[in-house]
Amino acid sequence: MKDKFYNYIQELQDTITTKLEAIDGDAKFKQDIWERPEGGGGRTRVIENGAVIEKGGVNISGVHGKLPESMQKYFGVEDANFFACGLSLVLHPKNPMVPTVHANWRYFEMYDTDGNIVDQWFGGGQDLTPYYLFNEDATHFHNVCKTACDKHNLEFYAKYKARCDEYFWNAHRNEARGVGGLFFDYCKATDAMSMQDWYNFVTEVGNSFLDCYVPIVEKRKELPYTKEERDWQEIRRGRYVEFNLVHDKGTLFGLKTNGRIESILMSLPPHVQWVYDHTPEEGSEEEKLLQVLKTPKEWV
Repeated sequence: MKDKFYNYIQELQDTITTKLEAIDGDAKFKQDIWERPEGGGGRTRVIENGAVIEKGGVNISGVHGKLPESMQKYFGVEDANFFACGLSLVLHPKNPMVPTVHANWRYFEMYDTDGNIVDQWFGGGQDLTPYYLFNEDATHFHNVCKTACDKHNLEFYAKYKARCDEYFWNAHRNEARGVGGLFFDYCKATDAMSMQDWYNFVTEVGNSFLDCYVPIVEKRKELPYTKEERDWQEIRRGRYVEFNLVHDKGTLFGLKTNGRIESILMSLPPHVQWVYDHTPEEGSEEEKLLQVLKTPKEWV
């Protein structure tokens, strides 16, 4: 399974980066192939200062070795080895009318000292973080997510949408990071779902990403914006940074397993503001966004 999924994310990385370069029309992804001393490595692709994408990364990795002591305690195991692979992407567009997007699809195996698999699971999802809220964009994103889920289980969309709302919650701000999407983790074999079934589901979601996001970019990338709207985008990007560094499990896992720091922190935007006690004007578009982020809503 690990080889099958790693081959899939390699192909998906090619598909996504090729499409994004075509949309941007200016910048190209810079590729960086790296190795992890303890085992494995990855292929980082970063795009910067484009006509559409100010900064973005579409990264894959496949790492293995002894599970660090902190993670052994977390999983309640001793002397375990692991293999983990996945594709992680974050795109920060230049125009504040275009939302930031994040996606991740991953697979994990854990082994005993004899090399036998003792646990395995899939995880992942995709979520949207707008700076100016266009309801039809959020509805489109969630509709594509629901279509992908419904092909495998009619309960998946509601379940994983709710988990996304719960996970991408900036608890110290009491607000959502964005308008959500899907989030699933520890997807293990059951009587109802084999590991092959989970593979089929996760790859379905991965394949839906461009359909989720590209139409929104195409619709919004040429819209005019003001300096004040750009300032708001940078203030909201600050909240994005706060979530990733304080709450995100993937970031914390990478840091605790001696992950490659440049790839881990690729998700951080290049221009950010922290303005003391910033409060948007009552009745403004900025305040309308905050109202939605305070109480996650149903989009489909």
